[in-house]
Amino acid sequence: MLQKIKYTLKHTTIYSLGNITTKLIGIILLPLYTKHITVSEYGVLGILESTILILTQVLILGQQHAFLRFHDLEEYKNNRKTTLFTIFIFIVGISIFLNLIGQCFATKLASLFAKPVDFTIYFRLSFYIIALRLINKLFLNALRAKEKSTFYVIGNILKLAIVLGFNIYFVAFAKIGVKGILYSYLIGDAVLFLILFPNMIFEMIPKFNRKILIASLTFGFPLIFTALAGMLLNQGDRYILKYFVDYREAGLYILGYKIAGVLNMFFIQSFSMSLLPIAYKMYGQKGDKRYYSKMLTYFVFVLFWAGLGLALFGKELIKALALNPDYWLAYTIVPYIILGYIFSGARSILNLGLYLKKKTKYIAYNTIGAAVLNIVLNFILIPKYEMIGAAVATVISFITLYFVTYFVANRFYKIPYENMKLVKMLILAVVLFFISTLTVNLNILPRILIKVAIIILFPFILYPMKFYEPIEILRIKQSWQKWKNPKNWRYNITKIKLR
Repeated sequence: MLQKIKYTLKHTTIYSLGNITTKLIGIILLPLYTKHITVSEYGVLGILESTILILTQVLILGQQHAFLRFHDLEEYKNNRKTTLFTIFIFIVGISIFLNLIGQCFATKLASLFAKPVDFTIYFRLSFYIIALRLINKLFLNALRAKEKSTFYVIGNILKLAIVLGFNIYFVAFAKIGVKGILYSYLIGDAVLFLILFPNMIFEMIPKFNRKILIASLTFGFPLIFTALAGMLLNQGDRYILKYFVDYREAGLYILGYKIAGVLNMFFIQSFSMSLLPIAYKMYGQKGDKRYYSKMLTYFVFVLFWAGLGLALFGKELIKALALNPDYWLAYTIVPYIILGYIFSGARSILNLGLYLKKKTKYIAYNTIGAAVLNIVLNFILIPKYEMIGAAVATVISFITLYFVTYFVANRFYKIPYENMKLVKMLILAVVLFFISTLTVNLNILPRILIKVAIIILFPFILYPMKFYEPIEILRIKQSWQKWKNPKNWRYNITKIKLR
């Protein structure tokens, strides 16, 4: 069990590096953006980024997940290269069709906005970006299926370097704002495609198989609605904020969401990417359900610990990154979004039962229901509470989705999750956060020291709460001894083996 968990963590760490490189761009460039573009322009950029993300997730039609699933199925093992080629050709066709339609109607669509000339360019660039991301997304998932995590990371790091360089040039020197940022994204995705494509050529046989495409579309079809609902759940509140308030309020909300999204960036997405391929391999083996249960406990432990630290220092982090004080109010929504992310991350493991039993339509039903709830709550709360209302709607929606997923997934594949341990972590994290709010009137040094102490104490306070099992305590002690005296540890292990 321990070796399997270590194997998952190894790939999670590697994928996190690749995932961080793509997501970290928005964080690294915050000082640049907040200095050279207004809060309203940042709101425009955020809504464009959300639109690109939503369309990419929907138009890929769940084919990245289909390839992952088919890769390890016995009936498709001899047709892996044909499967990848078939799906690739299909995705290329979607990309071409999107641009034929999108480029023709870009001007008419832009006429609906206040600055039609600018928005025409925004839309044209966005359609090109989406086309490249559809193909890159398939290729990156092919690397995941083959567990080529190192190559995955290298490609994303090169993309990061290119996007960063061109962003600095277009925004700071050419001073073309949002348009320059989109140009940077386009160049970065084009370079990533040029890196991935030569490698993928050797993973494909140029043979289009209609039966494989039908099977992959059948598997991925419910995930279209899951993707759309998921995007609306995560991104839809930006559009509603713009509708009821303005681009400035949307910009503040997007910044706060992005800071809270560090938790999603470093942990949730990376973990989810490594978990699913390994979970498919574990399915049906001895101890598979205990493995899934323990992974939820350990994962949520990391999320609460890291999330607590991020929530405690959200205000200081935003002040450090945002050079313009107009952006600083964004910190108020950070704790809400972090709590929502924790429930969202935990739910990704609960979905395993539905993936393993090929009941993906229920993932779609659950996510659509949560998205509808989120939209309704946003229309109720945003007019009165603005971005705080949007944040509260996000938390309620993700908590609801977590519990619905738990009960639905257990109907098809019951996993004995350690629910009481999850409740203990939730209670402790909330209590510690509220204790930290009492430091608001203290000077900066004692305030920071108290917050650091709170973060350090989190795992220790769980001990008297009977959170840890005896075997876990033993492993912690062994790890401590190994770190403290690595030479003695190796000597003792050698002695044990000799005996």
